[in-house]
Amino acid sequence: MSGTHRSVVLEIYPGDITALAVDAIVNAANEALRGGGGVDGAIHRAAGPELLEECKTLGGCPTGQAKATKGYRLPAGHVIHTVGPVWRGGDAGEPELLASCYRNSLALARDLAVRSIAFPAISTGVYGYPLASATEVAVMTVREQLSANPADLEQVLFCVFGEEAKAAYEAVLGP
Repeated sequence: MSGTHRSVVLEIYPGDITALAVDAIVNAANEALRGGGGVDGAIHRAAGPELLEECKTLGGCPTGQAKATKGYRLPAGHVIHTVGPVWRGGDAGEPELLASCYRNSLALARDLAVRSIAFPAISTGVYGYPLASATEVAVMTVREQLSANPADLEQVLFCVFGEEAKAAYEAVLGP
């Protein structure tokens, strides 16, 4: 399933984000950038201890912001760490903060001149953001940023885990 936008291909990838040979993967990180559960822990384990050592030099990352590191042992050359919002019912600025994660990650991708990037479903795990709503924010924000700020990007992958997440992205991206 894919949709094309300004020669940038938006695709769903049902699999392990740590195995992707793209220029950058996005990490759904915590504010301390110290690794954790879910995608964050998997990325830290796959990248090796050097990733944590570099993260320690970055001074953390506020919610909605993004910071970049090398990929180390990952097939991806860079890891863009972004901190999604914890779901508090939708009235605490969660949609704006989540959109900011995607905007700031794409801005770093432009700075790094990456051609391919993979995003996990930011905030939909332990942070509790409803999957359908998070998917709409993700795809809408990426499309808006690609229109407003054409870059070197050729491919954006939405890396999903499980059939529910795959179906949510298919519903928003279309065939």
